[in-house]
Amino acid sequence: MSPELVSILVLVVVFVIATTRSVNMGALAFAAAFGVGTLVADLDADGIFAGFPGDLFVVLVGVTYLFAIARANGTTDWLVHAAVRLVRGRVALIPWVMFALTGALTAIGAVSPAAVAIVAPIALSFATRYAISPLLMGTMVVHGAQAGGFSPISIYGSIVNGIVEREGLPGSEVTLFLASLIANLLIAGVLFALFGGRKLWARGSVPTDGATGEGDAGFADGETPGPGTDATSGTATGPATSGATPATPATPATPATPTAPASPTAVAVRPGREAGDTGGTGDTGGTAGIIRLTPARIATLTALVALVVAVLGFDLDAGLTAVTLAVVLSTAWPDDSRRAVGEIAWSTVLLICGVLTYVGVLEEMGTITWAGEGVGGIGVPLLAAVLLCYIGAVVSAFASSVGIMGALIPLAVPFLAQGEIGAVGMVAALAVSATVVDVSPFSTNGALVLAAAPDVDRERFFRQLMVYGGIVVAAVPALAWLVLVVPGLG
Repeated sequence: MSPELVSILVLVVVFVIATTRSVNMGALAFAAAFGVGTLVADLDADGIFAGFPGDLFVVLVGVTYLFAIARANGTTDWLVHAAVRLVRGRVALIPWVMFALTGALTAIGAVSPAAVAIVAPIALSFATRYAISPLLMGTMVVHGAQAGGFSPISIYGSIVNGIVEREGLPGSEVTLFLASLIANLLIAGVLFALFGGRKLWARGSVPTDGATGEGDAGFADGETPGPGTDATSGTATGPATSGATPATPATPATPATPTAPASPTAVAVRPGREAGDTGGTGDTGGTAGIIRLTPARIATLTALVALVVAVLGFDLDAGLTAVTLAVVLSTAWPDDSRRAVGEIAWSTVLLICGVLTYVGVLEEMGTITWAGEGVGGIGVPLLAAVLLCYIGAVVSAFASSVGIMGALIPLAVPFLAQGEIGAVGMVAALAVSATVVDVSPFSTNGALVLAAAPDVDRERFFRQLMVYGGIVVAAVPALAWLVLVVPGLG
């Protein structure tokens, strides 16, 4: 059995053990990297650690640290309230606002993970507050980032177009951009319909004047949670009341004990907060449920703006910048940030860094190149094209999307040179296949979404992202091939 095949089988075993025994997959992956790297690939410790994603480690730690402080002092609460006012209380529009925002950031030059790192914590805080599916909100952010990711002035677009030009292939910047934009827009529409979008529209508008308090979980106009309503999930576990009107029996023939009327000033309070608490520093900054700006919140907002400017305007590292800003805030307001370090998503950091270290071992021992060359040697160009799309999707779910495209496009050159398959459609299909799977929790974007989600069962959310990522890997490459490659046959 070849070393490359052994390394792939070990990866399968890691997945099986992590799924059936509830062991952190990152820890298993570190052990697998050590075993395969030492016994199979003949790598020393330096060779194994060469695959450790140090930059992603700092991004995950820095961003979750900064936003943990923002949650502690109530800044995210203020941002959520501002977002509601922006769309006039229409909660159903917020996922699309986040989709458009991340798309705009990547289209004008932001690296996709940087855009997701900026938007995801705010988007997922909003999802928690207004009982929106975190899977819906998180995937909308990631797909939004990819929707704008291949504009002619974007990072991804510039890199792929440069590879195409270097390899002497015909290209179309507009086709590449529109292919990614339309694919991610269609996926976002399907997600919105399947994961609660219709219910969000039916919910209508929520008050935007703050009268219902920061704990308002997104109920319809005038509606307040009843005594049997879970304010965090929005799931009704008993009768709900509207205004001060008691609940009525389900059927006239069945007597029921009237539910005590809800107070007109009743508010839903998130777990861990007392009524009237607006979060962290400046608890007195909220009066009658209205979230006001305090010095700590103003400083945190300034830090968030500084993060955006530093990353987009000066091309500084998002992780190091976020850590620096978090340290400054911690020094000025130590009470708010005392627990922030503990709220860093350490289990997620272990998971992602372990898996990516193992993927680095696979790259170091040539497993990925071995698989790609095997496909490229197939004598049927159309079959080779779809297999390359699938390799791009599977590998990109665990590694750098642009790095994979940089390896796969050159592998496609031999059969593209035969003229049987259109180069423009093939490159677009590879680009879509290799980036749309960034919703995987093992990719940088998926990991940021997983780490940024507050007040969720992370293991359950991880499984949801993994299942959804698997569906995307299984379906999208075939669809991209069918739409973009097959019509271009010579």
